[in-house]
Amino acid sequence: MKRPALRRTPGARAPLLLTVPALLAVAFLMLPLVGILARTSWGELGTHLTAEPTTQALRLSLLVSLWALGLSLLFGVPLAWLLARVPFPGKAFVRSLVLLPMVLPPTVGGVALLLAFGRRGLLGPWLEDTFGITLPFHTSGAVLAATFVAMPFLVISLEGALGGLRPRYEETAASLGASPVRVFLTVTLPMVAPGLIAGAALTWARALGEFGATITFAGNLPGTTQTLPLQVYLLLQESPEAATSVSLLLLAIAMIVLIALRGRWTGTPGDHRDRPAPRPEEPTGTTPDVLPEPPAYVREKAPQERWPLHADVTGFTHLALAADPGTTIAVVGPNGAGKTTLLRALLGLTPRAHARLRLGDTDVTALPPHRRGVAWVPQDGALFPHLSALSNTAYGLRTHGVPRAEARREAQSWLDRLGVGHLAHRKPGQLSGGQAQRVALARALAARPRLLLLDEPLAALDQTTRAHVRHTLRRHLAEFGGVCLIVTHDPVEAVSLADRVLVLDDGRVLQDEPPSEVTRHPRSPWVARMLGRNAWPGTATADGLELAGGGHLVVAEPLAPGTEALAVIAPEAVSVHREKPTGSPRNVWPGTVREITSGGSRLRLLITSDRAPDLVAEITPQAAAELRIADGTEVWTGVKATEVTVVPL
Repeated sequence: MKRPALRRTPGARAPLLLTVPALLAVAFLMLPLVGILARTSWGELGTHLTAEPTTQALRLSLLVSLWALGLSLLFGVPLAWLLARVPFPGKAFVRSLVLLPMVLPPTVGGVALLLAFGRRGLLGPWLEDTFGITLPFHTSGAVLAATFVAMPFLVISLEGALGGLRPRYEETAASLGASPVRVFLTVTLPMVAPGLIAGAALTWARALGEFGATITFAGNLPGTTQTLPLQVYLLLQESPEAATSVSLLLLAIAMIVLIALRGRWTGTPGDHRDRPAPRPEEPTGTTPDVLPEPPAYVREKAPQERWPLHADVTGFTHLALAADPGTTIAVVGPNGAGKTTLLRALLGLTPRAHARLRLGDTDVTALPPHRRGVAWVPQDGALFPHLSALSNTAYGLRTHGVPRAEARREAQSWLDRLGVGHLAHRKPGQLSGGQAQRVALARALAARPRLLLLDEPLAALDQTTRAHVRHTLRRHLAEFGGVCLIVTHDPVEAVSLADRVLVLDDGRVLQDEPPSEVTRHPRSPWVARMLGRNAWPGTATADGLELAGGGHLVVAEPLAPGTEALAVIAPEAVSVHREKPTGSPRNVWPGTVREITSGGSRLRLLITSDRAPDLVAEITPQAAAELRIADGTEVWTGVKATEVTVVPL
C-alpha cells in the first residue's frame, strides 16, 4: 500500500532570506574540517601517530586532562550546586568569574596564572618557600592551566541540570530523615547524572585540547609540559604533514565526544531520550478486598511512643494547632488559602511561614527538616526516578540506620498492604499515576514518622482504588502514635479519614471542628460548595438575608440584623417548575438552565437568574423528562424558608 505523501503546512518552508545565510554558516564551519581531511597523508597516518614525540605528548595530554577533570569534579560540582541552590550576595559576580575563562583569550589566562602562581606572582613565592611547590614549567602547571580553562564547562552544564531538578525531590528525601550530604549523594547526583556526565566529557575534551594558557604558564618542555596541542604547534614548523595527522586525531576525539553527547549539554528538550510511558493502572480486581495483617516482626517493632502535636504558625499562614496522638486533621480551603504553606512550615521548608513545633516532649523548632521526624507526601509523590519502588519505600528506613535486609523486608510489607507489592522492582517511570501515588504513601508510612503530612495523597487514584487505599490508610492512622494532617479537596476523604476538619482561607482559620459539624454548618462558601451545597454570603435582616450577590432570601430562623452570615441550601431542597409556583416556598425566582450534569442517579442543574445568585438544583431524570428540561430552558425555582441554614461568619 502506497503511503500518502506528507504535506507541508503553508508556514513550513524556510524563508530564503534565512536559509542562504544559514547554509553559508554551515559551509564556513565545514570547510576547515574538510581541509584537514583533504590534506591528511593517509598513507603515513599510522607513522605520524606512532612517532615517539607524538605518543609521549599523547600520554602527557591524557595525564593532564584526567587530572584536570578530577580537579574540576572536586571543586566544580560543589560550586555548581552552590550557584543552583543557594541564594547569596554576589552570586552574579561569582557566575561571571566561572564564565570568564570561556571568553578570556587563553594566552591572557596563562598570563593571569603566571602573575598569580608564578615565582614572582601573588602565591608563587609562598608555595615555593612553604611547600617547595613550583608550578611554572612543571606538569602540575599544565594541569592547573587546563583546569582553569576547562572547569567552567562542568560548572555550567551541572548548574543547568541542577536548575532543572525540582527541589521537591530533595525536600522529600529530607523529610524521610536524610541529611543534606546523604540527599546530595543519593538523590541529587543520581538525578543530574546525565548533566554531570555531559559536563565531565566536555571538560575532559577541552582540557585535552588546551594550548594557549599551557604554553604561556607552563612552557613547552618535552615530556613535562608538551601536550598534544603544543606538539601540533611544533610539527607545523618541522613537518606540516605530521601536524595535520595529529590535528586529525584531536578533531576525531572532539567529534566523538560531541556526537556521544548529542546536544545533551545544551539542555535541548528534544534531544533527550524518551522516558518509558507510564503503565496503565492495574485492574482493580487484583487488589484484595481483605488486607493482610502486618507481619509479626513489624507489629513487634512498631513504636509505642505517643506524640501529641503543638504548633504555633506565624507568617502567611497564622494559626495555633494542638492535637492528641492518633488525631487525623483534614486541611481544606480554596487554592491559595495556605494549606501547602502550613505543611511546609511544619517541615521547616519555607520562609513564608514559621512554625514553633513540639512533637511529644521534644521541641523540634530549631531542628533541620531531616531531624524533625516529619514525613511528607507531596501532591505528585516525588518518587526518586533512579530507584525502584522497593528502594524508594526503604529509603526512609535506611536513613534511620535500619539494616538493608530488614529495611527492604519492611518496605515490601508496606507495598503489599497498599496493593502494589507486585510492582516492587519497577522504576517510577514504569508505574501509572495511581500506582506511583500508592508507593509514595507506603514510603512515608514506612519511615516511622512522628508527624505525617499528606498533600492530596489520593488525588491520582480511581474511585475503586481510592476506596481501598482509604481503608488501608484509615486502619494505619487508627494505630498511628502521632498526628496526621491531610490536605484534600475531596469531602469523602475529609469525612471518612479525619477526626477534625481545619478550614483555611487566606492563611487564617475559618473553622476547626469535627466533620459532622462542618458538614451541617459550613462557615466557608468554598467548603459548602465542596460539600455540594449552595452557599450565599450576605447580611442578616429582620426576616432573612440581604445577599451579597443581589436579592433577598427569607429564612425560618433569622439572625440579629446586621450580622454577616452564610446561607447554605442543599441542591435537593431546590424545587424546579416550568410555571411560577403558588404553594409554600417563600423564596421564588425565575431563571434559565445553563448546565446539566449527571451525579449518580440524579441530575444537577445550574440555574442563573437576575434576581438571585447562581443556584444548583438536583432532580431525578424522570422529573427532568416530565419538565422537558434542556440547556437554555426557562424555569422557576423555589426554596422553602425552613430548608435554609444560616451560619454566622
